[in-house]
Amino acid sequence: MRVLPFGDDAVLVELDDLAQVRALDDAVRAARSRGGWDAVVDQVPAARTLLLRGSGPVEHAALAAAVHGLELGSAHHAVGPELELPVTYDGPDLADVAQATGRSVEEVVRRHTARLYTVAFGGFMPGFAYLVGLDPVLQVPRLASPRERVPAGSVAIADEFSAVYPAATPGGWRLLGRCATTLWDLEREQPALLVPGTRVRFVATPR
Repeated sequence: MRVLPFGDDAVLVELDDLAQVRALDDAVRAARSRGGWDAVVDQVPAARTLLLRGSGPVEHAALAAAVHGLELGSAHHAVGPELELPVTYDGPDLADVAQATGRSVEEVVRRHTARLYTVAFGGFMPGFAYLVGLDPVLQVPRLASPRERVPAGSVAIADEFSAVYPAATPGGWRLLGRCATTLWDLEREQPALLVPGTRVRFVATPR
């Protein structure tokens, strides 16, 4: 674990892997809920880092010491709300994923809907969230050549992650279906529906 100054008002914690990020993210949230971490007003997890930001200048050394003093659990325990996202499984890559994994289309859908996912961190655009918990059988690589346009609402998988595209954008994930739920809305008090810690279940709907 390395804790580095990130401007005057933040520190960036570098970790070895996503499991460590999630454990530290949980530990910091728990510590903040107990009080005594008033210097931190926001935390932003990523694949290998955790950004801790203050409302103003922070004492980098003191915050680094506090981070190093946390006890990290050996396993992640999601504490966020649980949401259901309805999905129509008719994506253009569904048959290819079935072929690549040696399963039927029906089994791919069954395996994708059987898991409870957790938002690990946000992605490359507002509202995009990386969900962990994907069945290992369904862990397939990204497309060799990304699509120029992935429709909004596309439900996708790539490597160890699942996700839903909140808006139309280029992308290289494998598309399994589509979801009509709005993931990013500036009119909401919290614009992003899927924030770190949120648990997600995909529910198959008729085509």
